[in-house]
Amino acid sequence: MPDLLWDDVKDFFDPDLMGALPDVCVEGASVEDWQSVFDLVRSCGWVWEYWEGDVLVPLPSAEAVLSRPADADTAMLRVWPVAGVLVNFWPMSSGEIDFDVDLRELQGQEGVDILCGFLGLIGRRLGKPVRMTTGGDWGNPVLGFEPAADRVVLLADPRGVQLSVAAGRDW
Repeated sequence: MPDLLWDDVKDFFDPDLMGALPDVCVEGASVEDWQSVFDLVRSCGWVWEYWEGDVLVPLPSAEAVLSRPADADTAMLRVWPVAGVLVNFWPMSSGEIDFDVDLRELQGQEGVDILCGFLGLIGRRLGKPVRMTTGGDWGNPVLGFEPAADRVVLLADPRGVQLSVAAGRDW
C-alpha cells in the first residue's frame, strides 16, 4: 500500500499553490550524513551530475565539498532517481541536507510514490526525518519521512495549506 494517496495530497503537489520547487530538508545533519547521501546516489545507479558554478566536475567527498571557501561557486548535485524526475541537492552546510524537487514532474499517484520512495530512502539511510515544505517556508512542513513510522506521513492538512498559501498572494 502506498505511503500517501494522490487524492489526499494533490494540493501539496500543485505547483501553483506550493511553488514549483518545494524545499526538502534533513535537519541535524553532519558531514558523515552528506557522505551517506553521496554514497547512496552512487550506489543506486541513478543518473547524477555534480556542478561547481558552471563547471561539471567529478563528485568529491562530502568533506571536500563542505570545506570549500565561503566565496566559492555554488555547488549542486543534480540527481535523477527515475527518468524525468530531477532532485537538486545544495551542499552548503554540514548541519542540514537541503534539496528540492520539481512538482511538475511528480503528478498523479506515480509521482507521489516516486517522492515517497525517494524520501524514504534518504530518511532510512540517515535514520532521520525528512521534511518537505512549501517553497521557502521552513517553519511549516507539509509532509515527510518519519523514522518511527518508517513511512512518509502528512504533517499538515492540505486544505489548510491551500488557504494559507493562496491568502498570501496578490491576485
